Amino acid sequence: MSNQHTNKKTISRRDFLKTIGVAGFAASGLASCVGGKNENTTIGEASGPNDNMTYRQSQATADKVSLLGFGMMRLPSVDGKSARDGNGEIDQEMVNELVDYALAHGVNYFDTSPAYCRGMSEHASGIALSRHSRDKYFIATKLSNFAPATWTREASIEMYHNSLKELQTGHIDYMLLHAVGIGSGMEEYENRYIKNGVLDFLLEERKAGRIRNLGFSYHGDVEVFDYLLSRHDEYKWDFVQIQLNYLDWKYAKKTNPRNTDAEYLYNELNKRGIPVVVMEPLLGGRLADVPTPVVARLKQREPELSVASWAFRFAGSLPGVLTVLSGMTCMEHLKDNISSYSPLQPLTDQEFTLLQDMATIMVQFPSIPCTNCKYCMPCPYGLDIPSIFRHYNKCLNEGNVPLSAQDESYSRARRAFLVGYDRSVPKLRQASHCIGCNRCSPHCPQRIDIPGELHRIDAYVERLKITEA
Repeated sequence: MSNQHTNKKTISRRDFLKTIGVAGFAASGLASCVGGKNENTTIGEASGPNDNMTYRQSQATADKVSLLGFGMMRLPSVDGKSARDGNGEIDQEMVNELVDYALAHGVNYFDTSPAYCRGMSEHASGIALSRHSRDKYFIATKLSNFAPATWTREASIEMYHNSLKELQTGHIDYMLLHAVGIGSGMEEYENRYIKNGVLDFLLEERKAGRIRNLGFSYHGDVEVFDYLLSRHDEYKWDFVQIQLNYLDWKYAKKTNPRNTDAEYLYNELNKRGIPVVVMEPLLGGRLADVPTPVVARLKQREPELSVASWAFRFAGSLPGVLTVLSGMTCMEHLKDNISSYSPLQPLTDQEFTLLQDMATIMVQFPSIPCTNCKYCMPCPYGLDIPSIFRHYNKCLNEGNVPLSAQDESYSRARRAFLVGYDRSVPKLRQASHCIGCNRCSPHCPQRIDIPGELHRIDAYVERLKITEA
């Protein structure tokens, strides 16, 4: 395993701002590959056809990719929720409307997976996108062979062919090995992609042109990330997808020791010239629902900007970033995110400093680093794990997690926590029903000790119930 703390090429705040400049981005050389050919590429700004969307361009493919990418992970359902949160069918009419609006306003990168929306995302995405000319959009999907039953060569290749069918396309523009580093790390990576010859198969598909760009998304064990980059001369990764936001830039390991700081991941990719696709720019919504003191500071600086837009500008201001993904369920979110990149206003020196100061404040809050990805679900005992963590983090941000009955606002905060808990999580799905089977933790990209956190929250709830102010 390589040491991520030695000999790494870092990017300082001042170097970062020198790189992006005032008028735009200096082109950075990128070694990429199409169809197995090693070519010199560049990511730079490119003019777009609609409104003022900012684009990044790779000379290897001539793709002009919108800086905002549409993550098809939280599509709307007919019950009014995200299709990840409820049990309802996807609202295809609303998906069509969102896709139409996104395309009309310059968004052309759509990211999906066989695993998203309980297996329905690719199908819904295919219906919505196939109504438009194929040259108007780029499709990204993944080989999501998480279950051991899908680790055989035959099952994995069948999954790939099914993606082509569901997406109603003859080729995939951006294909990813999904979430390498999770579970048992190197062992699981080798079982999913190497021992069965699946990576070799995908490389051949790239040569044949049915995959235009091949990369991977990374979560978890940094040994796998470092190993895959060490094989870059052989595999010639066209892009890599990482979790990046202003909190994880320097504090990913502080919030969860098993995570890797985004600054390290970005710099390792940037020095090899590998374009970066950003996931979790809002950290599962946490950077759109930040502690009140942070909101006040951001609104004081720019009263008209949404809190979420600061996170999008941070991710988009990095010159090696090809696109920034956002899972959007409603038109309001789509419009706000489009405005953040139409066009991008790169962070100034003072704004970069402000966000790093805000991250320093936020890391003092002992929140649970859950991104609501739902890979831990379903729980065999019916717990709604993401909703439990979301309620706890929300109360923490709002000052409604009192530590002592002597706190001045204890009675108000106690009631807010308990009443809100019962409203947001049905009693039969609350933390008290966790038996510690730990079927959830191995699937968590953030590597959270889920049973431990559930037992901590349950013990806290019981203390609140028996303690009056």
